[in-house]
Amino acid sequence: MDNSELHIVMVGHVDHGKSTVIGRLLYDTKALPEGTVDKVKRIAQETGKPFEYAYLLDAFEEEQKQGITIDTTQLKFHTASREYVIIDAPGHKEFLKNMISGASDAEVAFLIVDAARGVEEQTKRHAYILRLLGIRKIYVLINKMDLVDYQQTRFTAVKAEVSAFLATLQLQAAGFIPVSAYYGENLLQHSVKMPWYTGKSFITTLDSIQAKPTAENQPLRLPIQDVFKFDQRRIIAGRIEAGALQVDDQIKLYPSGRETVVTEFAHWAPRDAKVDASVGQSVGIQLQDEFFNQRGEIITRSSDTQQPTVANVVQTNLFWMGQAPLVAGKNYKLKIATQ
Repeated sequence: MDNSELHIVMVGHVDHGKSTVIGRLLYDTKALPEGTVDKVKRIAQETGKPFEYAYLLDAFEEEQKQGITIDTTQLKFHTASREYVIIDAPGHKEFLKNMISGASDAEVAFLIVDAARGVEEQTKRHAYILRLLGIRKIYVLINKMDLVDYQQTRFTAVKAEVSAFLATLQLQAAGFIPVSAYYGENLLQHSVKMPWYTGKSFITTLDSIQAKPTAENQPLRLPIQDVFKFDQRRIIAGRIEAGALQVDDQIKLYPSGRETVVTEFAHWAPRDAKVDASVGQSVGIQLQDEFFNQRGEIITRSSDTQQPTVANVVQTNLFWMGQAPLVAGKNYKLKIATQ
């Protein structure tokens, strides 16, 4: 199995079957905790509703009663090839804030479109947000093919409609897959009910997507959280956000660009002693030279070819989620790592 982990986001207009796609996928790949299906069937029976694969995603009984996905949920499953993280983003416009937060972590997006209804309001809104977030690898799942008798002509028509809209956003879909999530058609393997479709199934498509380099394989980024003094020792503390670090590494501190060498990893007891650390670990390091260091500075390895860009102007897409409106000309504070 590939050690990489691919983050995907599922978006789509409410009622186009996004939750059913994910629920059926988790069910078919046996990724659900034991007892989940029985619990959902019991809740469905108590509320007088038929069992739906979509209910498998709704972690809270209140959400199941309302029949909508509110929160942004991260769900893991795996194939024989690698691990996957599905970011399930809400479809209702009231929860677009959650959708933006979730989708920002994704490497590839799957846009779910109902074969019978085609492109609708939230389909357009979600595609636009994916563009703003910089997600360019977008696949389209044309779902509920069973409701249109698995007709190729309907698939072709919806494909053309989606393609035309994406073109207005300067986007092009990486692929279109006709599926019936409720019946599991074209999810794990090719459907005999759509012999006219000769492309890859959903899961085969997933396995063929190349993941970005993991954080472990990226250049070192260690934002300084604080500086402590113990006896004669001066310890710089922080969490490694990318890459790895070890004793005797020559490092650069930004924004100054000053260089020095890591001499030791601080530890309380001999059993905690170590000579290297990697992404996700919080560390305290000692340096060969004493500079004036402060919270917010970034430590990198001098040997890394990718170094931070130092500037006092930044251009970005900003998603404003505050209750009060964004006011032009007003001063705001930006939090960048620990700065």
